[in-house]
Amino acid sequence: MSSVAVVGNPKPHSKTRQAAVLVAERLTGQPVDHVIELTDLGPALLGWGDPAVEAAKQLVLAADLLVIASPTYKATYTGLLKLFLEQFKAGEIDGTPTVALMLGGSPAHSLAPELTLKPVLSEIGCSCPFPALYLVDASWDHGDQLDTWLARARRVLHQVPPQRTSTPGNL
Repeated sequence: MSSVAVVGNPKPHSKTRQAAVLVAERLTGQPVDHVIELTDLGPALLGWGDPAVEAAKQLVLAADLLVIASPTYKATYTGLLKLFLEQFKAGEIDGTPTVALMLGGSPAHSLAPELTLKPVLSEIGCSCPFPALYLVDASWDHGDQLDTWLARARRVLHQVPPQRTSTPGNL
């Protein structure tokens, strides 16, 4: 399963990148195949037809799993990520399973990836079968929230039925 992490943080080698790579690796059980740091594309994202942007798009289109990650800025994802996502036509991604991931300073914006990022991903054709994932900067790489989300997402990704704790008729 090939995985691509798209990182919309304007700061290279950020916590956002680390979180995107961690999520991809834990979902697939193997190293992430490609990381696209959108900050590396910079002004090329403002136009159409740039070869570096087109190469990044082709990596996304060829992936079996996408992790689209952004820090939370003003209760939504970054403009840098918006510029990249606008490079795709409606439906172009054609159903690739995609994780909408955002990091923020507090739980106050925990609905941001669900309300702002997932609708755009759906518009360009991503399949978002998992709940969006929001992680607090200070504890993004550990804790029950991440482990619980990963367990559920793995079941969906690998189509494994959930473990039942009760038997039928014993609710």
